[in-house]
Amino acid sequence: MMSDFIIYNTLSRSKEIFKPLNPGHVGMYVCGPTVYGEAHLGHSRPAITFDLLFRYLMHLGYKVRYIRNITDVGHLVNDADEGEDKISRKAKVEELEPMEVVQYYTNSYRRNMSQLNVLPPSIEPAASGHILEQIGAVQQLVDSGYAYVVNGSVYFDVEKFASSNAYGKLSGRKIEDLYSNTRDLDSQTEKKSSLDFAVWKNASSEHIMKWPSPWGEGFPGWHIECTAMSTKYLGKSFDIHGGGLDLLFPHHEAEIAQGKACFGHDPVHYWMHNNLITINGQKMGKSLGNFITLDELFAGTHPLLEKAYSPITIRFFILQAHYRSPLDFSNEALQAAEKGLERLLKAVDLLGKLLPATVSTIDVPGLKEKCYAAINDDLNTPVLIAHLFDGVKMINSCNDGKASLNSDDLEQLRKLYHDFTFEILGFRSESVASGDSDSAVLGEVVDFLLDFRIEAKRNKDWATSDKIRNKLTELGFEIKDTKEGFSWELKR
Repeated sequence: MMSDFIIYNTLSRSKEIFKPLNPGHVGMYVCGPTVYGEAHLGHSRPAITFDLLFRYLMHLGYKVRYIRNITDVGHLVNDADEGEDKISRKAKVEELEPMEVVQYYTNSYRRNMSQLNVLPPSIEPAASGHILEQIGAVQQLVDSGYAYVVNGSVYFDVEKFASSNAYGKLSGRKIEDLYSNTRDLDSQTEKKSSLDFAVWKNASSEHIMKWPSPWGEGFPGWHIECTAMSTKYLGKSFDIHGGGLDLLFPHHEAEIAQGKACFGHDPVHYWMHNNLITINGQKMGKSLGNFITLDELFAGTHPLLEKAYSPITIRFFILQAHYRSPLDFSNEALQAAEKGLERLLKAVDLLGKLLPATVSTIDVPGLKEKCYAAINDDLNTPVLIAHLFDGVKMINSCNDGKASLNSDDLEQLRKLYHDFTFEILGFRSESVASGDSDSAVLGEVVDFLLDFRIEAKRNKDWATSDKIRNKLTELGFEIKDTKEGFSWELKR
């Protein structure tokens, strides 16, 4: 019997059995990118983590509405309430319209996600396309008394909210500590308290992206965007909100406060956060200038890279660690991921060629139970992959004649590996070998030559048989004769 699906809820700081609000249906919102630059390795982790969750929920039979937003306005430099909009600043530097910048980097992000085999979300709303919804949410905050207007800007009153609500419950921060850390800034701002955050900002005359509102021309604050868009498409209560650990505070904390102020409750049932990718122990990010773009990874053009790595190698690298554990970049780790992926995919290919025996000497139901137990334990992909590699040993033993599978178990094992390798973990066969579009053609040519070699051996044409083998070995192929025919591996 399959175990319950358990996920770690950041809000309760504990693992909980997943129970959707509406049986058979799941609503999930994940914070997407701010599109002012190329996607980098750090962006791949939340995308792959929540793609895994999306895939597994669908595998379990749920109908999932997955929302991942595009932030294209309101995200100011240094995640602050003052200063330039990140996209506006990029537009000025490049002498482009802001929406040209948005379109270019949105297209680039989607292309990279497709390369990583990340499924598109059900809906991908852009903040600039939901200004009316954001104005409506801001008005609700003003009407509730938890937001106030100053010089055309609207700020969320954190201290007033905290007087009757648990502000900081997601991140574990205490209002007293936050206040003492920012008290010296109070005289430098129009806000009542430096803890307060903008939900609508008055736009100066030189500000490019601005819209009319009841408080004057301006633009939305970064935090209000996700509250407005998530509840528009998922309702005032929904199942899962995901994102990177770096968004825990202040972004997600602000979302909880806004939701409670607007609706009287936090709209989100389960909060999920992936840990960060680091480089030399420091968070990888555009603002820190220590990032490697996905295009650089795939082409091998960054100075820190020893070689190019295929998109599915990057996916394997991400999933071989638990999503809540930190993950440090290194060439050694990526090369180990490349070898692990190749070994797994070769076994899956070999599994498709195995012939059934009369009896099984492998416990397929036991392996299946272990795989589901791992994925059901808060998406424990490193343990799942370890179990799949245990199965790889079994597959190789069958190929070597040291173990066997009857027809029913063989079909069960093929389905298990197809479901987990391709449908759930989202790997793709074409990432093996060179990773380019010619690799499949190369495989067909080698298979053809080795089939021709078998025919030569049947005809006792040893000269032709040896010539084919020797030439392929010279080119870097390792050839093995098996009971079923042959297997080969490109070693260089």
